[in-house]
Amino acid sequence: MESREMTACGMHKDGKAYPSESRRQYEYIDRLRDIFGSMYGDASGGRGQGTFSVVTFGCQMNARDSEKLSGILEGAGLREVEDELSADVVIFNTCTIRENANEHLYGRLGRLKPVKKKRPDMIIAICGCMMQEKDEVEKISEKYPYVDIMFGTHNLYTFAELLYDLLMKRGGQQILPDSHGQDILLRDGRRAMISVWKDTPDIVEELPNKRKFPFKQGVNISFGCNNFCSYCIVPYVRGREKSREKKDILEEIRKLGRDGVKEIMLLGQNVNSYGKDLSEPVSFAELLRETDSLCDDMGIERIRFMTSHPKDLSDELIEAMASGKHVMKQFHLPLQSGSDRILKMMNRHYDSEAYLIKAEKLRKAMPDISISTDIIVGFPGETEEDFEATLDVVRRMRYDAAYTFIYSEREGTPAAAFPDKVPEEIIKERFGRLLELQNSIAAENCSRLKGRVLPVLFEEINEKDASLISGRLENNSLVHVKGDPSLIGNIRNVRLLEAHGFYYTGELTD
Repeated sequence: MESREMTACGMHKDGKAYPSESRRQYEYIDRLRDIFGSMYGDASGGRGQGTFSVVTFGCQMNARDSEKLSGILEGAGLREVEDELSADVVIFNTCTIRENANEHLYGRLGRLKPVKKKRPDMIIAICGCMMQEKDEVEKISEKYPYVDIMFGTHNLYTFAELLYDLLMKRGGQQILPDSHGQDILLRDGRRAMISVWKDTPDIVEELPNKRKFPFKQGVNISFGCNNFCSYCIVPYVRGREKSREKKDILEEIRKLGRDGVKEIMLLGQNVNSYGKDLSEPVSFAELLRETDSLCDDMGIERIRFMTSHPKDLSDELIEAMASGKHVMKQFHLPLQSGSDRILKMMNRHYDSEAYLIKAEKLRKAMPDISISTDIIVGFPGETEEDFEATLDVVRRMRYDAAYTFIYSEREGTPAAAFPDKVPEEIIKERFGRLLELQNSIAAENCSRLKGRVLPVLFEEINEKDASLISGRLENNSLVHVKGDPSLIGNIRNVRLLEAHGFYYTGELTD
């Protein structure tokens, strides 16, 4: 087998300079392009005719990771298709925050079994948070032995290398042990290529990227979480918080501005605690102010961010939001429960009164701000009194949107061992009451904007009616108007004619 040692720094043949590990992965992408060109034939421009499909479960950070995976495969000469059953390479980017996410994956894998039998050269890969759970990897290895590659959240950037290793193994060549020097949770190359790391200090963002929307982009500012909420698996599968250097984030945003991007979203499991772990600490408010100033120079018109933790919402951040020219006046402030007793059991580090005070500060600084939230129903030990406390906060907050979830027990979290599980019929009844209340509030809030003329960033053709183009208000509400695809990627003023509870229909005014 040829040596896996590659030049660690300098200029790639595309004429761009990359950090050492990024350049190393680009070299693997170049090798894959040659291999796929031989496997699938050659198309115009020397691109292979092979196809790929990336299936994404979960959060915005997973969606951002999937854009990197798509970019790697496109860079390797493959063409994206929507139907994974017809693709030559299929990747499932998994989520494990709730049990049903795991079940969705098993169902999709089952559909691929007869396809793989007919097309043994097909490549099936799984990555993401679910792969950080050793039991799940072992289960997939046993029940779905036709899966070819499994890797985790900490070494996503090595996907091109793992794919190359797989193809070399198929060709009968010996695969060398993992060469990154990381603490390996799982490594097995006997059947599937399995490489799951416990953690890594490295942040590798300089990789190919295939944006879903050319006019908007997520920008990772931090990874992992230090909060250890008792119900949440994220710190165990994403690791402890690691912040990117401010200069690297701003340089990425500068490049996006040059590419004509009009909206960015700063992403992290807890953006409010950004920068505390850096050798020269930086606050998220400081990053937001500098991002706002840079966007002014680069022509980027909208800045969003998520997710936030209420305990880390500072007065400095509120001021930075209020004064930001391009920062959207929209805030996702997860409540989870309105009961102080349950919040303590959840290890949330705030009570309902502290939460309400911070929300009031947001509204005082930005009267038109849109606030959304997350709420869990049926946490272990939740009584009717606890649930009524949640409804009380919902009434007082009058959220514009709420993402409501039935508690899902995740093995390995403290809450999984809590006693006093709430009966399913009670959970469903409470869930229905919460939805009814929140839906009525959201509909009333939505109706307040009826008749106003507001800017909309148009994103795509409506899936149900091709004569409609759909876009987003600054508060992230969905708007549909009659129009043609030339609107996509542009910000236009729209009169909101009808409010439909969660979205609007309108007409262009310019």
